[in-house]
Amino acid sequence: MAKILIADDDVILTEMLRFRLEGARHEVITAADGLEALDKAKEGRPDLIILDSMMPVIAGPEVLARLRANPQSAATPVVMLTARNGEGDIVAALRGGANEYLTKPFIPQELMVRIEKLLLSSL
Repeated sequence: MAKILIADDDVILTEMLRFRLEGARHEVITAADGLEALDKAKEGRPDLIILDSMMPVIAGPEVLARLRANPQSAATPVVMLTARNGEGDIVAALRGGANEYLTKPFIPQELMVRIEKLLLSSL
């Protein structure tokens, strides 16, 4: 069981992900904007973060940069899950430290497999 932070302002998507992750016996914490995501990452110390790129207050790429700059969260696996599918967005996120990048719409089971692989490799 892992603690997973979902940082996305889409309530329906967040609840679907929560349902799947809790069904796989993970603990889920959520954040609806980038500032809340940084706060929850600091206080909750998640094992993995699912991060949207386009969020209110602080956008996903800036959240990722701040996570990577903080020694406490620098090694936490981050899966970018976003509608931004441009080559520049993908390359910038991967260069910025994202471990995985999936575009919406996505295949839920593929996301679950990628999460499990990241969790196994981070043990």
